[in-house]
Amino acid sequence: MYSTTSIYKTSKLSAFAAILISLSACSQQEQKVDMAPQKTEKQVNYPTGAIQIMNPEYEISVPAELKPYEQVAVFAKVSGFVKQLYVERGDQVRKGQLLAVLEAPEMNQRYLSDKATEQKIYNDYLFAQQAYDRLKDASKTAGAVAAIELDRAKSTVESARAAYEASKAGTTHTSQLQQYLRITAPFDGVITARNVSVGALAGTSSNQSLFMMAQGNKLRLTLSLPEKHAASVQQGVQAKFTVSSQPGKVFDTSLSRTSGLLDQQDRSLTLEFDVDNPSRELQGGDYAQVKLKLKRKEASTWVPKKSVLTTQSGTFILILDDQEIKRIPVKEGVHLDSLTEVLGSLSAEHKIILKPSEEIKEGKIN
Repeated sequence: MYSTTSIYKTSKLSAFAAILISLSACSQQEQKVDMAPQKTEKQVNYPTGAIQIMNPEYEISVPAELKPYEQVAVFAKVSGFVKQLYVERGDQVRKGQLLAVLEAPEMNQRYLSDKATEQKIYNDYLFAQQAYDRLKDASKTAGAVAAIELDRAKSTVESARAAYEASKAGTTHTSQLQQYLRITAPFDGVITARNVSVGALAGTSSNQSLFMMAQGNKLRLTLSLPEKHAASVQQGVQAKFTVSSQPGKVFDTSLSRTSGLLDQQDRSLTLEFDVDNPSRELQGGDYAQVKLKLKRKEASTWVPKKSVLTTQSGTFILILDDQEIKRIPVKEGVHLDSLTEVLGSLSAEHKIILKPSEEIKEGKIN
């Protein structure tokens, strides 16, 4: 029979063995738990996609302004008082139509004086010419006229002729100035402002224009195109535009000219479209919204919009090349549906990470 002491020792040994087995099981379970994250980290996988090389046509909308094709301030070229006005603000006028008449009595007197002087010099010229012709006839008789006398008479005729030509030019100049007293329209258009009244002094001594005039049957549609679209402008590009004063109406036009160079202040290219407006339904000065269809001259790189990573340090595309992640700095171009144009050191062979984030670091991945 076993003693009570032996039974007690055996019981203690059994309890100690059970504790050891329990501790061993817990240790193995902790090791399994610790290994799990390491196994997950090795299985990191980033979905990738291909870069597209294409040259699509895209549409943009930009604000613009309708301006008169021609617009001038009409001044008087000579000084005078306004004698008569023939037009008012809003009048439609034709090229060469009389707008106003100035008066300058001293100018008329000057013309009469210049005309009289011209007549006197002309008579002197005729007398000198007759005297020379007589001496020339007389010189045919040997010894009748000295050669020097004939030369002196010829010189007198030439001087008289030059004086007559100068006097005639002066009279023509005075006559031309008198014509400037009649103010006429430089082109077909509309009088947009009348700035003087009858009796007002006009001309070189006044900085005030008589009229403001604009061409209304033809307009210029002018817009500033941002720099990133400047290289996409093709000759004769078509445009559609709307104006707030004509809701629901869409007007068509085509490119007439460009500035050729970017504006140094706002880095934009100025485009001009000529717009025929025979019915005058459009008004110069209206703001317009223009839709342009543009296309690059060469193909460029395009990626899904969500694959572009924008951070405080810049804009990047993450590429996965031979199990190595690299950040490529890029600049965004135009957008087309779910794609965006990117400009940078990219090629069609690169695989881009479709869902980039700042947590994804550069370097080799396992």
